[in-house]
Parts: sequence; structure tokens; C-alpha cells
Amino acid sequence: MNRRIAAIGALVTLAAGLGASLGGTIVAMSDDDTVTRTAERATPIAEKPSTVAALYRKVSSSVVEIRVTSGPGGGTGSGFLIDDEGHIVTNQHVVDSAQSVTVVFSDGTERRARVVGTDASTDIAVLDVDAPAGELDPLPWGSVDSVEVGDPVVAVGSPFGLQGTVTAGIISALGREIRAPDGFTIENAVQTDASLNSGNSGGPLIDSVGRVVGVAAQIRSESGGSVGIGYAVPSDTAREIAAELIEDGEVEHAYLGVGLGGEDSAQIMEVVAGSPAARAGLRANDVVTAVDGEEIESGDELRRRIDAKQPGDMLRLTVRRGGDDREIEVKLGARPNSAE
Repeated sequence: MNRRIAAIGALVTLAAGLGASLGGTIVAMSDDDTVTRTAERATPIAEKPSTVAALYRKVSSSVVEIRVTSGPGGGTGSGFLIDDEGHIVTNQHVVDSAQSVTVVFSDGTERRARVVGTDASTDIAVLDVDAPAGELDPLPWGSVDSVEVGDPVVAVGSPFGLQGTVTAGIISALGREIRAPDGFTIENAVQTDASLNSGNSGGPLIDSVGRVVGVAAQIRSESGGSVGIGYAVPSDTAREIAAELIEDGEVEHAYLGVGLGGEDSAQIMEVVAGSPAARAGLRANDVVTAVDGEEIESGDELRRRIDAKQPGDMLRLTVRRGGDDREIEVKLGARPNSAE
């Protein structure tokens, strides 16, 4: 049985590290950096799919190139407009440690951008540009629940600084797990064979009717170039995080502080010293069978219940230990800056 340390605001250990990638570099990952999960059956799209050319005409004016300067260096990434107030979504790793950010629109117009907020746990950032609403053409959000494996998608961005590049493919898988810049786990990532390369980071993954279903973030590659396995942060996560960043400038994630092992139960393999779990008396080999009186059957279910909470919330866990069931109350903390 493969051991997995789960990011229930906890500790994630993976075979290969996630290197810093200033300037929008898509992160190259090894074969051990993702965990496959069986996605629930999705609701198919009812609308008639568009051609790639039609989709590109529809969305290209909403996608921007992001140029970052930081110290002696810099780089490029991608992003897209989400409203007519000038808010742009991109990856956190694109603007991490940025001293200045410039946004280049599809018509060549350049505008300075302000970083509204970033969240390393989901690799999402929001920028703001000062521009007339009439010049802004935001993209609509879609949902990963509206697509299924095999559906066509396109990615638009600036790979290697080549602004306005479109690549096409399909949704290769749903429900993947990828490692965030802070070492925690991003759930429900979208896998695609649409070509993604350095500079695509932060650009939209678009469904067949022009809705954002993901934010391009990483690739799996031995060479560092695209080999047809790319990953996008799911739109549902990106939309929620973006809204919080716009409202508060930051995001706090609830933190339990355990590592899980196995696929068919929420068995605790490790308890982080000093964590809320440790203070509450949880132990390695405990199996969590219910949360607030509702049964759970997997670590994924436990993770989702944690993610739905806020730091400071109380959880009532039903735990099986040595053949006996007991209830343990835990006051959740705030996720630390790093899972390491």
C-alpha cells in the first residue's frame, strides 16, 4: 500500500520537490508528484461545442501576458480577466516575490498591475489593473462538474513569451492531486493533453463553450517541455479563492495537522507535533470514521470537510482506535506557510 501524507492542512511528502518558478514557468513534475483519484460522474455540457478558431476569437481578448520583474531577473506568465473592474487571475508562482508587474493585453496595450493577493496553497493570485470597463472583456467561470473526461478544451496564454498562443486538446482526467507551491495539495486538478509550456502558467483552460474550467499551472515532464500531460487548478477552487482575495487580500485555510495513508479509509499515519490534531489527542493509526456525526469513508472526504471549515472552527471526530470508537473534539488551526 502506498503511503500518502495528505494535506489536510497538514503534511505532504512527494518524491520530487516543486521548485520556485518566478516569471510563470510551468512547473515540471516527476511521475510521483500526482495522485490519481476517480472523479465523480460529471454533468455533460448541453451547449453545442465551438470550433477552436471560434473559441479563440471569443476568448483571446480576455487573456493577458504578465511580465514580472524581481531583483535582477524577471519572466512572463499568463492571466485572464474575471470582471469589468480590472481583476485578473493568474498563478501565485507567476508573481511570487514580484517587484513590479506589467499586463499586456491582446491589442498590445500595456498597463501596470497591482497584486491584490496571493494564495500559495492553491497557486492562485489576483491582480488589478486600472482600465475603463468598456475595454475589459472578462471570461465567464465554468465548473469541473460541467465537463467530463474526453471533452475538448483549449489553453490560451504566452508560452515562452509568445503572446496569444492557443493549443487544443481534451480533458484527460479529472480529480487529480498536484502539489502547491507551499507543499500542500491542490485537490481536483484537471489533467489535459493541450500543450502547456513555460509562460502558460496562469492562463485559462477553456471548455467548448468558452468557460474557464481551470487555471494552467503545471506539467509532468522529464525534459521540462510539454509531453502532453498538463495540470490546471480547478475553476471552482480558483473562483472561490479569487473572490476571497478580492474581498480580504488573503486566504486562511483550516488546518488539522495529520498525514493519511491508504485509499479506503481515513487512517491517520502521522500526527504533526504541536498541531491541533496533536493537542486534541489524535494518534497515528487512528481511523476517522465520522465528522460531526456524519460517516466518512476516505481521507478525501475528511479533507473536504476540513477545507469547508475556517480556522478556529470545532470538529467532532469519531475515531476508531484499537477496536474501540471514541469521540474527539478538535479546534482547527490556520494552515502554516509550508507543509515542510
